[in-house]
Amino acid sequence: MAGKPPNPAALYEAALNHMARYATTETGLAHVLARRIERWGRAQGEEAEPEEIAQAMRQAKAAIPGVLSRLRELGVLNDALFAASRMKRLTREGKSRRAALAHLAAKGIKAPSAPEDPERELAAACAYLRRRRAGPFGPAPADKILAAMARGGFAQSTARRALALERDEAEALINGLSAPLA
Repeated sequence: MAGKPPNPAALYEAALNHMARYATTETGLAHVLARRIERWGRAQGEEAEPEEIAQAMRQAKAAIPGVLSRLRELGVLNDALFAASRMKRLTREGKSRRAALAHLAAKGIKAPSAPEDPERELAAACAYLRRRRAGPFGPAPADKILAAMARGGFAQSTARRALALERDEAEALINGLSAPLA
């Protein structure tokens, strides 16, 4: 064969290298490792028996849960911390709670703990308006902005409150987003 099949030690090393560069979830890391194994299998070409390659790939994929468990035990892989960090970042960027939860669900986090906080949601709406130069941050048709905010997951009442704020109030709310989540 062209290269050794991925063993648990090689997968663990690959996982650490990936996590050194990217924030990830358990699901995401499992996909990365599975793709690595698939690439190894495709790289073998005609040099080995297809059944041998398939067997080695099955064994390597069976080792992934053990690698993830080891990383979880060490505290290196923590979906709850990932979710909290990503929620905070998305809120600062002007994403609604609903949009942030959808983002986390796409990353494989089933039930993140994201308490409803109307003031934080209003601040996120203000960040969204600042990014779009609308409401207190610039001239833009209110109807179009309300529609865009609805598509972004903001409740109509929150969107209207954010549009009605003065610029100083909106800036103060945005600046308060650096406070830790409750």
